[in-house]
Amino acid sequence: MATDLLVLSDTHLPKRARELPAQLWHDIESADAVIHAGDWVSEESLDEMLQRSRRLVACYGNNDGGALRSRLPLIATAEVEQVRLAVIHETGPAAGREKRMDEQFPDLDLLVFGHSHIPWDTVTPAGLRLLNPGSPTDRRRQPYCTYLRVKVEGKAVTTELVRLPPRKA
Repeated sequence: MATDLLVLSDTHLPKRARELPAQLWHDIESADAVIHAGDWVSEESLDEMLQRSRRLVACYGNNDGGALRSRLPLIATAEVEQVRLAVIHETGPAAGREKRMDEQFPDLDLLVFGHSHIPWDTVTPAGLRLLNPGSPTDRRRQPYCTYLRVKVEGKAVTTELVRLPPRKA
């Protein structure tokens, strides 16, 4: 039986958007677990996510203040099916990322990260899967706001990048 994950980062509520899109909340509530890679900005967004998700694996980001940092770790870890995963906000520059993450996380199968708002899906030379869902509220220079639906079955991980429609002003 597969486990459905909803992966997001850089929600920046209420600075980049007043709320998350209804489509995203539907996916959050439907998922077996939610993975959030930081930059919540408000405790209220964490509280709502805790209420509306079945399981939350999350860390804080560079824009998260002391209250969020007291409630969330710098690096969160979990095991889903046979996949050992961690979530961290920042991994540094794209150049050399795979090598750095292999060295920093030799015992993981999957690392979720955020910060750049740029979707990313690669596998390192050592076999570590690196995922960045982008941001559902702040696309920056990307064409869309995004998040990931991830299916874990045993050790297999499949992803679907979800592109959100433009927000109404």
